[in-house]
Amino acid sequence: MKSLLLALAFAVAGSFAAYGQDVSKAPPPAPYKAVSSLVKLPDFLPGLGQLYVDPTTLPAGPFLAYDHDGALVATVFMIPVKDLNPDKTFDNLAAPGGNVDHVDIYYNAGHPGVEEPHAHIVLWHVPVADEARVAK
Repeated sequence: MKSLLLALAFAVAGSFAAYGQDVSKAPPPAPYKAVSSLVKLPDFLPGLGQLYVDPTTLPAGPFLAYDHDGALVATVFMIPVKDLNPDKTFDNLAAPGGNVDHVDIYYNAGHPGVEEPHAHIVLWHVPVADEARVAK
């Protein structure tokens, strides 16, 4: 499963042109909406930042993650654990966030908006040291 997740993470690393619009600053253009306007979550989530998503792409995303200054720091996918199996593929996932510096993958038991257990696949557009911009 680890190799599947890594392959998925690198397959989605695209450019701003993937959606044909600049999403480098919050708020991103339509069809993105603040996640906090769609489900009961705070505007800023420590560790991820302020999240925006095109509601038609739920539950997987991509979610765009911004720091306190409105700069894009990561693109996040939330892939249900039940879908991480040999019978399911995630082809042609667009990642509008640009170049990827590094990738984090971790389990989440569920939260408002994506209630079922899922994997967070975080495509960081900033160096590891700059992750602190969304730490709190």
